[in-house]
Amino acid sequence: MAGRGAVLGVDVGGTGIKARLTDADGQVLAEYRVPTPKDDPDAQRLAETVADLAVGAVPRDADSTVQLDADSTVPLDAVGIVVPGVVDERAGTSVLSVNLGWRDVPVRARVLAALLARGVDVPLAFGHDVRAGALAEVRSGGLDEGSAVFLPIGTGLASALVVDGTVVDGGGWAGEVGQVRLVHGPHAGARVEEIASAGAVARRTGVESAHAAMLLVQQGDATAARVWHECVEVLADVIGWTTAVAGCHTVVVGGGLARSGPLLLDPLRAAVADRLAGLRVPAVVPARHGDAAGAIGAGLLARDLLARGTRVAEGTR
Repeated sequence: MAGRGAVLGVDVGGTGIKARLTDADGQVLAEYRVPTPKDDPDAQRLAETVADLAVGAVPRDADSTVQLDADSTVPLDAVGIVVPGVVDERAGTSVLSVNLGWRDVPVRARVLAALLARGVDVPLAFGHDVRAGALAEVRSGGLDEGSAVFLPIGTGLASALVVDGTVVDGGGWAGEVGQVRLVHGPHAGARVEEIASAGAVARRTGVESAHAAMLLVQQGDATAARVWHECVEVLADVIGWTTAVAGCHTVVVGGGLARSGPLLLDPLRAAVADRLAGLRVPAVVPARHGDAAGAIGAGLLARDLLARGTRVAEGTR
Protein backbone atom coordinates (compact mmCIF):
# COMPACT_ATOMS: atom_id res chain seq x y z
CA MET A 1 0.00 0.00 0.00
CA ALA A 2 1.30 3.51 -0.87
CA GLY A 3 2.61 5.35 2.16
CA ARG A 4 3.31 2.17 4.14
CA GLY A 5 7.00 2.11 3.38
CA ALA A 6 9.95 3.87 4.96
CA VAL A 7 10.66 7.60 4.99
CA LEU A 8 14.02 9.26 5.48
CA GLY A 9 14.03 12.43 7.58
CA VAL A 10 17.15 14.60 7.17
CA ASP A 11 18.00 17.48 9.53
CA VAL A 12 20.75 19.77 8.22
CA GLY A 13 22.59 21.58 11.00
CA GLY A 14 25.34 24.15 10.96
CA THR A 15 27.99 21.51 11.67
CA GLY A 16 26.30 18.13 11.31
CA ILE A 17 23.51 16.30 9.51
CA LYS A 18 21.23 13.92 11.40
CA ALA A 19 19.05 11.48 9.47
CA ARG A 20 16.53 8.88 10.58
CA LEU A 21 14.86 6.13 8.58
CA THR A 22 11.46 5.11 9.98
CA ASP A 23 8.64 2.84 8.93
CA ALA A 24 4.95 3.70 8.76
CA ASP A 25 4.51 2.89 12.46
CA GLY A 26 7.32 5.23 13.48
CA GLN A 27 9.76 2.42 14.22
CA VAL A 28 13.36 3.55 13.75
CA LEU A 29 15.05 1.40 11.13
CA ALA A 30 18.37 3.26 11.03
CA GLU A 31 20.03 6.51 12.12
CA TYR A 32 22.90 8.42 10.52
CA ARG A 33 25.13 11.34 11.50
CA VAL A 34 27.52 12.93 9.03
CA PRO A 35 29.29 16.31 8.85
CA THR A 36 27.59 19.16 7.03
CA PRO A 37 29.65 20.06 3.92
CA LYS A 38 31.72 23.21 4.37
CA ASP A 39 32.27 25.97 1.80
CA ASP A 40 29.09 24.97 -0.02
CA PRO A 41 27.38 28.27 -0.95
CA ASP A 42 25.13 26.73 -3.61
CA ALA A 43 24.17 23.66 -1.53
CA GLN A 44 25.31 21.32 -4.29
CA ARG A 45 27.51 19.24 -1.98
CA LEU A 46 24.70 19.16 0.56
CA ALA A 47 22.34 17.82 -2.10
CA GLU A 48 24.81 15.09 -3.02
CA THR A 49 25.21 14.17 0.65
CA VAL A 50 21.45 13.80 1.07
CA ALA A 51 21.33 11.63 -2.05
CA ASP A 52 24.12 9.48 -0.63
CA LEU A 53 22.15 9.07 2.59
CA ALA A 54 19.03 8.05 0.69
CA VAL A 55 20.93 5.48 -1.35
CA GLY A 56 22.77 4.17 1.70
CA ALA A 57 19.67 4.06 3.87
CA VAL A 58 17.85 1.76 1.49
CA PRO A 59 20.09 -0.62 -0.46
CA ARG A 60 18.96 -0.40 -4.06
CA ASP A 61 17.72 -3.51 -5.81
CA ALA A 62 15.13 -4.29 -8.42
CA ASP A 63 12.33 -3.45 -6.02
CA SER A 64 14.01 -0.42 -4.34
CA THR A 65 13.50 -1.93 -0.90
CA VAL A 66 15.34 -2.41 2.35
CA GLN A 67 15.52 -5.97 3.61
CA LEU A 68 14.37 -6.22 7.23
CA ASP A 69 14.27 -9.99 7.53
CA ALA A 70 13.99 -13.05 5.35
CA ASP A 71 10.32 -12.50 4.58
CA SER A 72 9.70 -8.75 4.58
CA THR A 73 10.93 -5.64 2.79
CA VAL A 74 10.02 -1.98 3.13
CA PRO A 75 10.15 0.43 0.17
CA LEU A 76 11.50 3.94 0.53
CA ASP A 77 8.39 6.05 -0.03
CA ALA A 78 9.63 9.62 0.57
CA VAL A 79 12.41 11.87 1.84
CA GLY A 80 12.03 14.94 4.05
CA ILE A 81 14.76 17.54 4.51
CA VAL A 82 14.80 20.50 6.89
CA VAL A 83 17.38 23.30 6.97
CA PRO A 84 18.25 26.21 9.28
CA GLY A 85 17.87 29.94 8.83
CA VAL A 86 15.17 31.93 7.09
CA VAL A 87 13.33 29.41 4.92
CA ASP A 88 10.70 29.95 2.23
CA GLU A 89 9.04 26.57 2.53
CA ARG A 90 6.64 27.15 -0.35
CA ALA A 91 9.37 28.11 -2.82
CA GLY A 92 11.76 25.46 -1.47
CA THR A 93 14.43 28.10 -0.89
CA SER A 94 16.89 28.99 1.84
CA VAL A 95 16.46 32.75 1.95
CA LEU A 96 19.29 33.22 4.45
CA SER A 97 21.33 30.78 6.50
CA VAL A 98 24.18 32.57 8.24
CA ASN A 99 25.87 29.43 9.56
CA LEU A 100 25.84 27.71 6.16
CA GLY A 101 26.64 30.75 4.02
CA TRP A 102 23.44 30.43 1.99
CA ARG A 103 21.42 33.26 0.50
CA ASP A 104 18.49 32.61 -1.89
CA VAL A 105 19.57 29.03 -2.57
CA PRO A 106 16.98 26.67 -4.18
CA VAL A 107 17.77 23.82 -1.79
CA ARG A 108 14.70 21.72 -2.54
CA ALA A 109 15.34 21.76 -6.29
CA ARG A 110 19.03 20.91 -5.77
CA VAL A 111 18.24 17.96 -3.50
CA LEU A 112 15.47 16.67 -5.77
CA ALA A 113 17.82 16.76 -8.78
CA ALA A 114 20.56 14.94 -6.84
CA LEU A 115 18.11 12.25 -5.73
CA LEU A 116 16.89 11.70 -9.28
CA ALA A 117 20.47 11.56 -10.55
CA ARG A 118 21.10 8.69 -8.14
CA GLY A 119 17.95 6.86 -9.16
CA VAL A 120 15.94 7.80 -6.06
CA ASP A 121 12.60 8.85 -7.57
CA VAL A 122 10.48 9.56 -4.49
CA PRO A 123 8.50 12.57 -3.19
CA LEU A 124 10.50 15.21 -1.33
CA ALA A 125 9.26 17.32 1.61
CA PHE A 126 11.13 20.50 2.55
CA GLY A 127 10.96 22.64 5.66
CA HIS A 128 12.58 24.59 8.45
CA ASP A 129 14.62 22.66 11.01
CA VAL A 130 13.26 24.31 14.15
CA ARG A 131 9.64 24.32 13.03
CA ALA A 132 10.01 20.65 12.10
CA GLY A 133 11.45 19.95 15.54
CA ALA A 134 8.49 21.73 17.09
CA LEU A 135 6.17 19.57 14.99
CA ALA A 136 7.85 16.46 16.40
CA GLU A 137 7.31 17.73 19.93
CA VAL A 138 3.67 18.61 19.18
CA ARG A 139 2.95 15.15 17.80
CA SER A 140 4.36 13.69 21.02
CA GLY A 141 1.53 15.34 22.95
CA GLY A 142 1.21 18.01 25.63
CA LEU A 143 1.36 21.10 23.40
CA ASP A 144 -2.17 20.97 22.01
CA GLU A 145 -3.56 23.99 23.88
CA GLY A 146 -2.33 27.51 24.45
CA SER A 147 1.05 28.92 23.44
CA ALA A 148 4.38 27.15 23.78
CA VAL A 149 7.87 27.67 22.40
CA PHE A 150 10.38 25.17 21.08
CA LEU A 151 13.94 26.44 21.58
CA PRO A 152 16.73 24.18 20.31
CA ILE A 153 20.19 25.36 21.31
CA GLY A 154 22.65 24.08 18.73
CA THR A 155 25.27 25.58 16.44
CA GLY A 156 22.97 28.59 16.27
CA LEU A 157 19.76 29.60 18.01
CA ALA A 158 16.20 29.88 16.73
CA SER A 159 12.74 29.22 18.12
CA ALA A 160 9.32 28.08 16.98
CA LEU A 161 6.00 29.21 18.40
CA VAL A 162 3.23 26.64 18.79
CA VAL A 163 -0.35 27.90 19.25
CA ASP A 164 -3.07 25.37 20.03
CA GLY A 165 -1.03 22.58 18.49
CA THR A 166 -0.16 24.45 15.28
CA VAL A 167 3.39 25.54 14.46
CA VAL A 168 3.46 29.20 13.39
CA ASP A 169 5.58 29.84 10.28
CA GLY A 170 5.28 33.63 10.11
CA GLY A 171 6.01 33.66 6.41
CA GLY A 172 9.39 32.05 7.04
CA TRP A 173 10.79 34.81 9.27
CA ALA A 174 9.26 33.88 12.62
CA GLY A 175 11.55 32.60 15.35
CA GLU A 176 14.92 33.92 14.21
CA VAL A 177 15.78 35.12 17.70
CA GLY A 178 19.43 34.22 17.28
CA GLN A 179 19.91 36.92 14.65
CA VAL A 180 18.79 39.79 16.90
CA ARG A 181 21.65 42.09 17.85
CA LEU A 182 22.34 42.91 21.48
CA VAL A 183 22.48 46.66 22.00
CA HIS A 184 23.33 46.93 25.70
CA GLY A 185 25.80 45.38 28.08
CA PRO A 186 29.19 43.75 27.57
CA HIS A 187 28.11 41.96 24.39
CA ALA A 188 26.59 44.95 22.61
CA GLY A 189 26.89 44.51 18.85
CA ALA A 190 26.93 40.72 18.96
CA ARG A 191 24.03 38.65 17.70
CA VAL A 192 22.16 36.63 20.32
CA GLU A 193 23.42 33.30 18.98
CA GLU A 194 27.01 34.53 19.20
CA ILE A 195 26.60 34.34 22.99
CA ALA A 196 23.68 31.97 23.56
CA SER A 197 24.20 28.80 21.53
CA ALA A 198 26.14 25.57 21.81
CA GLY A 199 28.46 26.76 19.08
CA ALA A 200 29.13 30.03 20.91
CA VAL A 201 29.79 28.29 24.22
CA ALA A 202 32.42 26.06 22.62
CA ARG A 203 34.04 28.88 20.66
CA ARG A 204 34.14 31.33 23.56
CA THR A 205 35.48 28.68 25.93
CA GLY A 206 38.17 27.68 23.43
CA VAL A 207 37.22 24.01 23.18
CA GLU A 208 35.98 21.76 20.38
CA SER A 209 32.40 21.26 21.59
CA ALA A 210 29.77 22.45 24.04
CA HIS A 211 30.07 19.09 25.77
CA ALA A 212 33.76 19.77 26.43
CA ALA A 213 32.80 23.19 27.81
CA MET A 214 30.20 21.57 30.05
CA LEU A 215 32.85 19.26 31.50
CA LEU A 216 35.04 22.27 32.27
CA VAL A 217 32.12 23.97 34.01
CA GLN A 218 31.65 20.89 36.16
CA GLN A 219 35.36 20.96 37.00
CA GLY A 220 35.14 24.58 38.17
CA ASP A 221 36.99 26.21 35.28
CA ALA A 222 36.49 29.97 35.67
CA THR A 223 36.40 30.84 31.95
CA ALA A 224 33.94 28.07 31.13
CA ALA A 225 31.74 29.02 34.09
CA ARG A 226 31.63 32.67 32.96
CA VAL A 227 30.77 31.76 29.36
CA TRP A 228 28.09 29.32 30.55
CA HIS A 229 26.56 31.95 32.86
CA GLU A 230 26.49 34.56 30.08
CA CYS A 231 24.82 32.06 27.77
CA VAL A 232 22.14 31.37 30.38
CA GLU A 233 21.54 35.07 30.97
CA VAL A 234 20.99 35.84 27.28
CA LEU A 235 18.78 32.77 26.84
CA ALA A 236 16.70 33.92 29.81
CA ASP A 237 16.26 37.34 28.19
CA VAL A 238 15.02 35.68 24.99
CA ILE A 239 12.60 33.44 26.88
CA GLY A 240 11.40 36.28 29.09
CA TRP A 241 10.44 38.56 26.21
CA THR A 242 8.98 35.70 24.15
CA THR A 243 6.84 34.62 27.08
CA ALA A 244 5.67 38.14 27.81
CA VAL A 245 4.58 38.64 24.20
CA ALA A 246 3.12 35.21 23.43
CA GLY A 247 1.94 34.12 26.88
CA CYS A 248 3.78 30.81 26.66
CA HIS A 249 2.93 28.21 29.27
CA THR A 250 5.84 25.95 28.29
CA VAL A 251 9.31 26.40 26.82
CA VAL A 252 10.72 23.18 25.36
CA VAL A 253 14.51 23.35 25.29
CA GLY A 254 16.25 21.10 22.77
CA GLY A 255 19.42 20.91 20.76
CA GLY A 256 22.87 19.79 21.81
CA LEU A 257 23.20 22.10 24.80
CA ALA A 258 20.03 20.70 26.38
CA ARG A 259 21.84 17.40 26.85
CA SER A 260 23.66 19.03 29.78
CA GLY A 261 20.41 18.66 31.74
CA PRO A 262 20.18 20.40 35.13
CA LEU A 263 23.48 22.22 34.59
CA LEU A 264 21.65 24.30 31.99
CA LEU A 265 18.00 23.99 32.94
CA ASP A 266 18.23 24.76 36.67
CA PRO A 267 19.94 28.17 36.35
CA LEU A 268 17.86 28.93 33.25
CA ARG A 269 14.60 28.33 35.14
CA ALA A 270 15.79 30.59 37.96
CA ALA A 271 16.86 33.35 35.56
CA VAL A 272 13.55 33.20 33.65
CA ALA A 273 11.56 33.35 36.89
CA ASP A 274 13.58 36.40 37.96
CA ARG A 275 12.77 38.21 34.73
CA LEU A 276 9.07 37.38 34.90
CA ALA A 277 8.44 38.19 38.55
CA GLY A 278 4.72 38.90 38.93
CA LEU A 279 3.84 37.24 35.62
CA ARG A 280 3.06 33.64 34.80
CA VAL A 281 6.38 31.81 34.57
CA PRO A 282 6.49 29.09 31.91
CA ALA A 283 7.61 25.57 32.58
CA VAL A 284 11.09 25.14 31.11
CA VAL A 285 11.39 21.49 30.10
CA PRO A 286 13.77 19.36 28.03
CA ALA A 287 12.67 18.26 24.57
CA ARG A 288 11.24 14.76 24.43
CA HIS A 289 13.33 13.96 21.38
CA GLY A 290 16.56 15.70 22.33
CA ASP A 291 18.65 16.74 19.34
CA ALA A 292 16.81 14.24 17.10
CA ALA A 293 13.66 16.38 16.96
CA GLY A 294 14.55 17.97 13.61
CA ALA A 295 15.16 14.62 11.88
CA ILE A 296 11.96 13.22 13.36
CA GLY A 297 10.05 16.29 12.19
CA ALA A 298 11.53 15.96 8.70
CA GLY A 299 10.23 12.41 8.60
CA LEU A 300 6.80 13.60 9.72
CA LEU A 301 6.75 16.15 6.88
CA ALA A 302 7.57 13.36 4.44
CA ARG A 303 4.83 11.17 5.90
CA ASP A 304 2.33 14.06 5.72
CA LEU A 305 3.28 14.61 2.08
CA LEU A 306 2.44 11.00 1.31
CA ALA A 307 -0.90 11.33 3.06
CA ARG A 308 -1.72 14.29 0.78
CA GLY A 309 -0.70 12.31 -2.29
CA THR A 310 1.64 14.97 -3.69
CA ARG A 311 5.21 14.83 -5.00
CA VAL A 312 6.60 18.00 -3.47
CA ALA A 313 5.34 19.71 -0.33
CA GLU A 314 6.46 22.23 2.20
CA GLY A 315 6.00 23.38 5.74
CA THR A 316 4.80 22.25 9.12
CA ARG A 317 1.09 22.65 8.68
